[in-house]
Amino acid sequence: HSFLECEELCIPGKADVRAVLEVGQDSKPSSDAALFDSWQKRLPKADSAITVTAKWEQGASEDTRPLVLEVSSNDIEDLFPYGADNYEVQAATERVSSGGGKVRFRKTVRKLDGEWPREIRGVIVAKGSESPVGHQITAVIAGPSGTVAGALASNDNSTEAATSEGGAPVRGGRGQSLPKMLLFAFIGGLILNIMPCVLPVIALKVLGFVNQSRESPARVRQLGLVYGLGVLCSFLLLAGIVIAVQHAGRAASWGMQFQNPKFLVAMTVLVTLVALNLFGVFEVNLSGRAMGAAGDLASKEGAAGAFFNGVLATTLATPCTAPFLAPALGFAFLQSAGVIILMFLTVGAGLAVPYIVLSWHPAWLRFLPRPGQWMEKFKNAMGFPMLATAVWLFSLTIAHFGKKGPLWFGVFLVLLTSAAWVWGEFVQRGRKRRGFAVGAAVAVLAVAYFAVLEAQLNWRSPVRKESAGGSIAGEPGGIEWQPWSAAAVAKARAEGRPVFVDFTADWCVTCQANKKTSIEISSVRAKLKEINAVTLLGDYTHEDEAITAELQRWGRAGVPLVLVYPADSTAEPLVLPEVLTPGIVLKALSKAAPQSGTKESGTSKGKEGTG
Repeated sequence: HSFLECEELCIPGKADVRAVLEVGQDSKPSSDAALFDSWQKRLPKADSAITVTAKWEQGASEDTRPLVLEVSSNDIEDLFPYGADNYEVQAATERVSSGGGKVRFRKTVRKLDGEWPREIRGVIVAKGSESPVGHQITAVIAGPSGTVAGALASNDNSTEAATSEGGAPVRGGRGQSLPKMLLFAFIGGLILNIMPCVLPVIALKVLGFVNQSRESPARVRQLGLVYGLGVLCSFLLLAGIVIAVQHAGRAASWGMQFQNPKFLVAMTVLVTLVALNLFGVFEVNLSGRAMGAAGDLASKEGAAGAFFNGVLATTLATPCTAPFLAPALGFAFLQSAGVIILMFLTVGAGLAVPYIVLSWHPAWLRFLPRPGQWMEKFKNAMGFPMLATAVWLFSLTIAHFGKKGPLWFGVFLVLLTSAAWVWGEFVQRGRKRRGFAVGAAVAVLAVAYFAVLEAQLNWRSPVRKESAGGSIAGEPGGIEWQPWSAAAVAKARAEGRPVFVDFTADWCVTCQANKKTSIEISSVRAKLKEINAVTLLGDYTHEDEAITAELQRWGRAGVPLVLVYPADSTAEPLVLPEVLTPGIVLKALSKAAPQSGTKESGTSKGKEGTG
């Protein structure tokens, strides 16, 4: 729920609120329960059976423009659009025509600032048996000829952000087919295997292949398929989360779980325990008694490990964006539930197929050394990249828990590690007083959780401090970023200045690599200053509905997204590829620079730019 706290100043807030009221001795519905239920049913809901398309009927007349909306239902009575900062939709609705199971409306849109809207969100009202029924809708706006105004899907539900090496204007188009996007999704999944996020799991898979060399070929193939099943099940779960979020009326994005502090804490703990297990601090296995009672089930441990590796690879892959993957996911997030599931499973297939192929052709692994004592040392060594992953995840929690967060979360991890050591040393490998050791490990875990994680860190509901605006601090001598907003872009374009926008997040590995290699470098800083560019940063580390909507406008399912707006306010922005090089960025900035003879050409070198 969103709310305002007002006394002298009004402060916006957002929280999940629950209340339990107990009336009398027995729990029973009140006399007004039916009234609440009846009004609950009237709340607008998303209905995939109703589709809405929108099209500009003609060009703009000063600051107004007619918009025609076509709804796939004759029962629709009116449209009530949501408000916006840079435009307004007039209240009057003109019913143009109806028939063939469709109805068309005309609304007048008045532009207040910036560019014309690329989509309309709101509520359509349909006739009901007892009372009107509302449906939430999002309609992408096309031009008079059918060309999408922006980077969202046209009426055939297809889209791609067209980019070139130096960036190219985005065009929504009808030519992007589902088979092409599926191919992009598969290639993007393949490329994820070499992204830094997944490298620790790749090391585990190499160790697994060496260990499996003693197994029969049939067993090796089975474990390869189980690993692939773990990847596909994980991507199926991600697709389900995306669909559920969208049906709840919110916008979903790739890697959105890394905006959740509870997920980050859980993943840090999990990866830390995996690292400790690789170091041999404790072992994950069945007890000797269980092994004796069900020796035939011991082989299932290998399958469970293979499945877990598939899940872990998927989880660690989500903060990375690979070439081909961004347009494929941007396409998927605008489709029906069935297409979303198909696209996610295709990405998962790309991530899993190299290991499945190797499992079915073990002769290709002859370059690996024979199993031996070295494997235990290699297993220990693989704990270090996993520990590095845990440190990276730990660093992401700083943005959620404030200055004292790292101290208390660090204390919790130390206590957790201590409990794991006690368990491995005195319970699993000890011979005396094992009951006392179990009690000590449990006691340490209880202190770690209740006294540190709950009492000090408040990990389930951390207090987020909103930024106060103004310049965003970067590294010394770096680019002086300003917070991104649609109004800031419109203001800079109205002044005839180029605009460089970087949508990024602390948890996005690709974003951070782009920043280090191609954005926060001396040549780009000098170029930004030379062309007098405004530099805007869209920080997606935390959930931000405005940034989510902007990403979807440009056909992206998540960060990174880098836009370069030319000084010519009539020119379309350049969308840069997901993986940048200095040449790509500099070429795009050169294209965006004010041309000689324009109103800024005489002053661009004399002004001090934001970059």
